[in-house]
Amino acid sequence: MITQPAFDLIFRSALLRSSATPVDIGMKGGRIAAIEPKLACEAVEVDIGGRLTLPGFVDTHIHLDKACLLDRCGHDHGSLGDAIRAVSAMKRDFTVEDVYARGAKVLERAIVRGTTRMRTHVEIDPRIGLRSFEAVKALRRDYAWAIDLSLCVFPQEGLTNDPGAEDLLIQSLRDGGDVIGGCPYTDTDPDAHLERIFDLAQKFDVDVDLHLDFDLDPSWFHLDEVCRQTERRNYHGRVTIGHATKLSALPPERMKAATAQLTRAGVAVTVLPATDLYLMGREATHNAPRGLTLAHKLAGDGVVCSVATNNVLNPFTPFGDASLLRMANFYANVAHASVNDFDTCLDLVTEQPARLMNLDDYGIKVGNPADLIVLDTQDSRFAVAELPDIMMGFKRGRQTFERQRPVLFRPGS
Repeated sequence: MITQPAFDLIFRSALLRSSATPVDIGMKGGRIAAIEPKLACEAVEVDIGGRLTLPGFVDTHIHLDKACLLDRCGHDHGSLGDAIRAVSAMKRDFTVEDVYARGAKVLERAIVRGTTRMRTHVEIDPRIGLRSFEAVKALRRDYAWAIDLSLCVFPQEGLTNDPGAEDLLIQSLRDGGDVIGGCPYTDTDPDAHLERIFDLAQKFDVDVDLHLDFDLDPSWFHLDEVCRQTERRNYHGRVTIGHATKLSALPPERMKAATAQLTRAGVAVTVLPATDLYLMGREATHNAPRGLTLAHKLAGDGVVCSVATNNVLNPFTPFGDASLLRMANFYANVAHASVNDFDTCLDLVTEQPARLMNLDDYGIKVGNPADLIVLDTQDSRFAVAELPDIMMGFKRGRQTFERQRPVLFRPGS
């Protein structure tokens, strides 16, 4: 055994994706201080029992402000436009307290399902004002003990066609917004929308995360303009497009060209399986298209990608439990992922989204925050396939949750 300085906590026998055999992890002052096969030290110990230990899931795209609205919807919403109009009408009555309560419910579900980092998109416009923004800022503060929450402020219903929206966006960026988003397909002048979003991104030195190309008509898309703006402003590695369902409708040669374009510009892609599958192809009477862009194949070609939650229990997606492991499993099923792709699918909710969000301190490495989750499996290849329970989580060395293993009561026991 190697004698080490005192630790606050030691994980015994933790299986990392990078190690063939279990190791010990020593934590001090909320950070990882040592990773060794055996640590000789007196400290509080947690026996991991050879189970898979990860740095936590990373959700790059969720909407906490408009989650859990199903009890307020009196009718079905059959299209993207229907969903936008339904939420637009409801959000006029949102209060700070209401948004906070619904967002807290989703955050707590995400925490106990292993998410340690999250980017939430927050709508900013004259209908909601800054009420949702203030609520989500409070959530960021109150749940910092368990999750790092980044706020992406964006105009869901347009910008150039929505007087007052830009002033509110600027105010939110001055008051704690971390990232700026956009939604050009709802604007009467999409290119001017994108131009202004990039202007504000540069002015406030923040990354860009856009809702983009959310339909299945491959005859046109806004990707060209996004890549042009990214390259012109030297924003390589700082721009993400979410949905991008048009990519799923491209024939192989055009898809190859689009992949090269994304790689050259350094634009990342977030795929949102639950919403993309629920809203795309609804007009088909048979052989409905999936509308799912193949993130694992894009990642294999050098594009930074993530799979994320998007909406939970609202008109855009009337499902959801904020589990990224379940979302990765769902994605893998629909995307026809093979066993050889399972590790990449796990990357899409861990390492890849951490790169997308430029999280330099993510990962189980000496010096990084002691953010750890333990899965009830001993083989990372099958984490996505078998959906193991997530047994416990730690944020900066402090335990945030624990799940007891179920017990079978056999006859005579």
